[in-house]
Amino acid sequence: MNELARNDTRKAELLSTTVEHIDITSFDARPIVDAMKKMSFTSRDLGRAADIYNQMLADKDCSIMLVIAGSTSAGGCMDLYAELVRNNMVDAVVATGATIVDMDFFEGLGHKHYQALEIPDDDTLRSLYIDRIYDTYIDEEQLQQTDHTIGDIANGLEPKPYSSRAFIREMGKWL
Repeated sequence: MNELARNDTRKAELLSTTVEHIDITSFDARPIVDAMKKMSFTSRDLGRAADIYNQMLADKDCSIMLVIAGSTSAGGCMDLYAELVRNNMVDAVVATGATIVDMDFFEGLGHKHYQALEIPDDDTLRSLYIDRIYDTYIDEEQLQQTDHTIGDIANGLEPKPYSSRAFIREMGKWL
């Protein structure tokens, strides 16, 4: 087997197990969260946070901001965030450009994030055009395609200043 075929095989092996987004509509998490209130450390904190969140939902004068930092959407929370928005459980979403562009738009184009079940050295990943985000992989060639698509969107717009909101809207129209 030649080097190119070996690399293609190795890349396919590493990019074989996709990250699956949690479907929060498929189960009732309330019993376990309620039980956590009686535990300690972070478990009890989660129970308290759920109580506070429920109070916020009940208070019509309370604005709820979902602040997304890091790669949580790539980690399997994308559908969860969408359900919160669809069900009016948040009033605004604040996210980094990396979350919006490199994670959500990337998947909107049909690309996937993969579980890093093993983590070879960075030189190996680089040679295979695989990017690692903690314990998650993405295909660098697909990320480059995403970047080119965003460039095409930008090049198709009237030359003038755009707010991030306006540009993100254009990305959404493109999808």
